[in-house]
Amino acid sequence: MQWDIFCRVVDNLGDIGVCWRLAVDLAARADEVRLWTDDASALSWMAPQGAAGIEVRAWPADADASVAPHECVIEAFGCHLPVGFVERMAARHLPPVWINLEYLSAEDHAERNHGLPSPQASGPARGLPKWFFYPGFTSGTGGLLREADLAKRQATFDPTAWRRMNAISPLSGERCASLFCYSNPALPGLLEELSQAPTLLLVTSGHAARQVRQLCGTMTFRATLRLQYLPALSQVDYDHLLWSCDLNFVRGEDSFVRAQWAAKPFLWQIYPQDDGAHAPKLEAFHRRFLSRASASLGTAFARGSLRWNGLGDPGTALLPPADQWDDWKAHCEHWRAELEALPDLTSALRAFALERR
Repeated sequence: MQWDIFCRVVDNLGDIGVCWRLAVDLAARADEVRLWTDDASALSWMAPQGAAGIEVRAWPADADASVAPHECVIEAFGCHLPVGFVERMAARHLPPVWINLEYLSAEDHAERNHGLPSPQASGPARGLPKWFFYPGFTSGTGGLLREADLAKRQATFDPTAWRRMNAISPLSGERCASLFCYSNPALPGLLEELSQAPTLLLVTSGHAARQVRQLCGTMTFRATLRLQYLPALSQVDYDHLLWSCDLNFVRGEDSFVRAQWAAKPFLWQIYPQDDGAHAPKLEAFHRRFLSRASASLGTAFARGSLRWNGLGDPGTALLPPADQWDDWKAHCEHWRAELEALPDLTSALRAFALERR
């Protein structure tokens, strides 16, 4: 199959991260992919080796009539296609399958709207259907991005060797935690909680590193908390980081999904929205994720998650008590098994496009 994926980089690079993973997974299935973006700079460290079968191209100008649309066109996260490209889509004898790939959500509307058409009533696309495709956590959605060889790669991964190769050396009895976050007022409280047990905190570059460095200039922490600042990691090495840690703090959409495949205890910082729409979205995930958790773990996790996202009591503990950590890890493993029983997003997307083509 041949795909055009359109992606605008809004902020924080989550959009290009998701689109690159999707492009790689499509290309791994022998599909041909063109990734159109207005800012490909992050791919220099996110995917320094590129990938066979993917052509990264600059966002096309409306007047650029040199490129014919492929048979499947993905408009990622409502980025709005160039008018000239839409005109060429409409001019094809068989118009492409036009898919709006939505943001991941555990809310009920994801199931209600998944797979629905949106016939275009005006403009150059008049008469063309655009289809809504929702990633999600149930069989009524498009599922999550999961490469065909992911489980095999995880099973053969050697965390000790990877840490050694990256000069990460936890001390005996020290837990490893990774930190990837937006600006977060709860971060001082997290560092204080982590320092209550021997912890090596691996701090990713960007927002996380800037905040931690600022806090280290104004606060003093117990010697039981050690910090190590990491360089920008490729997507492959970021996965390895998650697999090699005992606890992961993730943000947005891409790292959130990868933390669930890692099946390690995690806390998610959802992308904050000015209108407060992130609050019900977070609580919807809590309902799904915790539906089979013990009452004590569910309560502790939800309260800590709300505080981590600025939505809960600032005096609440961010992490479940130490005696619940084994239960927390087992719950994450069971949750991954539930998700693995569902079709992965790329397979569902290909089947969806084939059916409509």
